[in-house]
Amino acid sequence: MDNGRLIIFSAPSGAGKTSIVRGVMDRVPDLGFSVSACSRPKREGEKDGIDYYFLSPRDFRDKIDKGLFLEWEEVYPGSYYGTLLSEVERIWSEGRHVVFDVDVAGGLNIKRKYPDRTLAMFIMPPSLDILRQRLAERKTESPESMEKRIGKADYEMSFSGQFDKIIVNDRLEDAIEKAAREVLQFTGK
Repeated sequence: MDNGRLIIFSAPSGAGKTSIVRGVMDRVPDLGFSVSACSRPKREGEKDGIDYYFLSPRDFRDKIDKGLFLEWEEVYPGSYYGTLLSEVERIWSEGRHVVFDVDVAGGLNIKRKYPDRTLAMFIMPPSLDILRQRLAERKTESPESMEKRIGKADYEMSFSGQFDKIIVNDRLEDAIEKAAREVLQFTGK
């Protein structure tokens, strides 16, 4: 697809990025979701090629060496996440625009590679206190991991100015509507 676009959604954990991506994809035609690859084991209920492409660390590194990733990151030693170039090609070949739900570093890496074809949106929590409250409501964090996530969120928010648009997720429905308008404008719909 010669005029295929890339739409990136990045945010700190707990900012509502995945909910916004789902809402935008329900409202905007011609979008295809880029499934990320990872080297972690599959969790119960996850499906290969739907939730992630599950690769062994060795296979992941082999694909890195062959230049098969648009972007990738070693999040923790031996724990890789990334976007396969074949995902972008697959979605463009279907005549659709690519939507990414990626971390801040991954989003900025994609934007650097396709600066003229990319809309990079940063989903901002209303405040760190509200982010802390949202993460606490999930009941998945220990006090230590909570502090680690809040510290990482604060750091990631410092990169928000490098994104094309910042959408504050104060009310989910409003954030979805604003993001959908930005995508429709960018894709010329």
